[in-house]
Amino acid sequence: MSRPLQRGVSGGVRVPESGHDDLWDSQSKDKTEKEDLDTRGSSDHSPFTLRFPLRVLLGNNSDSKYGNGIAENGFASDPFMVGTPRSRLKLMLLSLKFSLVFIVVLALTGSFWWTLSISSSSRGQIYHGYRRLQEKLVSDILDISEFSHGPLRLKESEFCSEEFENFVPCYNISEDVELGVSDNNEVDRQCSHELRQNCLVLPPVNYKIPLRWPTGKDVIWVANVKISAQEVLSSGSLTKRMMMLDEEQISFRSASHMFDGIEDYSHQIAEMIGLRNESYFIQAGVRTILDIGCGYGSFGAHLFDSQLLTMCIANYEPSGSQVQLTLERGLPAMIASFTSKQLPYPSLSFDMLHCARCGIDWDQKDGLLLIEADRLLKPGGYFVWTSPLTNARNKENQKRWKFMQDFTLTLCWELLSQQDETVVWKKTSKKSCYASRKSGSGPSLCGRGIDVETPYYRELQNCIGGIQSSRWVPIEKRERWPSRANLNNNNLAIYGLQPDELTEDSDSWKTALQNYWSLMSPLIFSDHPKRPGDEDPSPPYNMFRNVLDMNAHFGGFNSALLQARKSAWVMNVVPISGPNYLPLIQDRGYVGVLHDWCEAFPTYPRTYDLVHAAGLLSLETEQHRCSMLDLFIEIDRILRPEGWVIIRDTVPLIESARPLTAQLKWDARVIEIESDSDQRLLICQKPFFKRQAS
Repeated sequence: MSRPLQRGVSGGVRVPESGHDDLWDSQSKDKTEKEDLDTRGSSDHSPFTLRFPLRVLLGNNSDSKYGNGIAENGFASDPFMVGTPRSRLKLMLLSLKFSLVFIVVLALTGSFWWTLSISSSSRGQIYHGYRRLQEKLVSDILDISEFSHGPLRLKESEFCSEEFENFVPCYNISEDVELGVSDNNEVDRQCSHELRQNCLVLPPVNYKIPLRWPTGKDVIWVANVKISAQEVLSSGSLTKRMMMLDEEQISFRSASHMFDGIEDYSHQIAEMIGLRNESYFIQAGVRTILDIGCGYGSFGAHLFDSQLLTMCIANYEPSGSQVQLTLERGLPAMIASFTSKQLPYPSLSFDMLHCARCGIDWDQKDGLLLIEADRLLKPGGYFVWTSPLTNARNKENQKRWKFMQDFTLTLCWELLSQQDETVVWKKTSKKSCYASRKSGSGPSLCGRGIDVETPYYRELQNCIGGIQSSRWVPIEKRERWPSRANLNNNNLAIYGLQPDELTEDSDSWKTALQNYWSLMSPLIFSDHPKRPGDEDPSPPYNMFRNVLDMNAHFGGFNSALLQARKSAWVMNVVPISGPNYLPLIQDRGYVGVLHDWCEAFPTYPRTYDLVHAAGLLSLETEQHRCSMLDLFIEIDRILRPEGWVIIRDTVPLIESARPLTAQLKWDARVIEIESDSDQRLLICQKPFFKRQAS
């Protein structure tokens, strides 16, 4: 293929070598013929005559008595005089030399002006469209590479069968049962026994692109999730009952007069804490909430308007999944369970834990689950529990309720209030409370060797964690949101950071986000200016809703999205292979999780609109624990149809990743960040492949 623009700009001006060779041969021939014709010869011919063409043309200016061109009488002889064979020969040789030089000069001039014309005509395009040039250049290089390798070209990945439409690796229940998992641990993750799937998961037959936020918060397509009508109508969590089902859609109208339970329920919790209503949670130091067994996310959806960020967690469910429906609504959620392992969150992460008929027996396992809840709760945080057990009438349930009351006292939780089935506890803000307990009562404090800041699915511990942490700061003494996102000097000192480091990181991501948006807005809205049934979008405000940052670092990408007033939430993932800044991210008022990217992420297929990975390839490829293809297939699984991927990394890694995007059938573009940068952007879109109805 021809690429005159790239080659013209980058190659510069080449001087034809043939001109020098012809000139050299002519000069050598001229010298030989002159030696043969001039019997007297000349003893003072300079070797520089052949080395410099101008010297040849102007003749030899030797001062010898009988030098060429000087007569014995002192008068110069006319070299152009005709009449003698020698004169005619010299005239012919001189004409030939002039012709050769003229051809060389003409070739040089033509090449020079041709290059100038290309550069001048392309200067504006190069200045404004340097990204397109870089993309074309890399594409051409890859084309040449693929052509040269021939049969080694990667084969496109195949599509998975229909049974994998809602497949979640690490949570294959049938396989876990065969392993002999018992004690209700079959819902726990078993990644070490999971066989990796190398096929691409297709959406269901009638899948539709989710409605844009905020419409999608209250209405989702039935075909997009795996749920039956019986599961929609069955009783269960309080928030599960806030639903209406029609032929194609599920509606969540928690703000309507017919279903006003969530609003009243939230108002009740605020009053039990001592607040006027739920809009005052921020003033009480509450920003992040862990909603355990969240139903379908209606509690978090209602509190979102009050700037509260609620993370929904629930067990893996093959059908009627709380996590899948919550994510489909555009709300934070992930698969996680209180069974036998600690959750992959730092100690002292959340301002409130909420459990409304969440199905967890907190009194079981000698209180281990309550100890884990205490580890996750910030000092001064709230534990809200709604259960019929609080109003038990039979002796067995009364005994269980008595255990809850006694055990929470040993954890230094204060029972603030009880109304109907709802109870609110407040965790102590003072470490001295633990020393004032009766000897031998309640769990002991974890030692420094056991009190890990951020455990990764470690076995539940029978000791109180977080006490050794330097992050022990009561929520009432922390900055209120949104000031909390900008940590003060004392907070930064905990992580060994200087104020200018966080400021520089934030400024860098603000610039990066502006570049992302300017690049992607034309692509998205030119391809999809308006989908049937959609209202006119207000670009670029609601382009994305669910965002996954695979290597969050300080949470700078999350911060930039909020400062730009983008209506998006971010799952900040901190890889276990890199530095652990997840505690810092949680303290800024964001949500995140620790994760090993050589394992499947705990979510259902088609749950994120945008996946962002800055420096992840550099981080993961250093250790060679899993292949880049494995990572990309997992990204494809969790990405929605027509979703986007932004990968930012070094040029060699981006070039290595580019062929994989073709294997996954992604539409990919390589974009230069800055002319002097050693990094590139790989922006990809996942196509919407539909499965044919059988």
